[in-house]
Amino acid sequence: MSSPLDPESLRVGTAEREEAGRILGEHFAQGRLSTEEYESRVSASFEAKNRADLRALFDDLPAPVPSFLRPPPPQAPVRQPYAAPPAYRPGTQPAVVSDKSKIVAGVLQIVLPFGVGRFYTGHTGMAIAQLLVTLFTFGIGAIWPLVDGILLLVNGGRDPHGRQLHD
Repeated sequence: MSSPLDPESLRVGTAEREEAGRILGEHFAQGRLSTEEYESRVSASFEAKNRADLRALFDDLPAPVPSFLRPPPPQAPVRQPYAAPPAYRPGTQPAVVSDKSKIVAGVLQIVLPFGVGRFYTGHTGMAIAQLLVTLFTFGIGAIWPLVDGILLLVNGGRDPHGRQLHD
C-alpha cells in the first residue's frame, strides 16, 4: 500500500516557474528585494524541480505568492437535497392515527343528520353542504348524512390531514 504523496514534492512545470518569476518581479518593483537578491531568486525559480524549491523563495515575502502555493479554498458544505415527507397513498396504513373517533363521528351523523359528525371530524365544507341540503330540502336531504354516518361506522374515515379515524 502506498503512502499519500506530499504536495511539496510535486514537480513543477514551466508555467509554475514563469508565474514565480513574474511575482518575484512584483516584489522587486515594490522594493522588497534588492537587484542581486531578485536575480538569484529568479535564477533559482527557473532551476526549481518541485513546489518545495519554489516555496522557499517566497517564505520571507508577503502576498502575492504563486497561485499553486496558496492554500486551497475551503470546501463549501455539501447540501443534501430536500426530501419531502412521504405522501399518503390510498391503500396504505398511515403512520399516525387521528385523535377523532369513527364511532363518535358515525353516531353524530345518524342521530343529528345535518352534518354534525363531519363538523366533528374537521370536514367543515362537507358539513355545511349537508346542513344546507338538509335545511333546503325540508328534511329529505337528511338521507345523505344518514348514509354518510353508516359509512363512517362501517369503513371508518379520515380527518382533514389524511389520518385514519381511530376505533
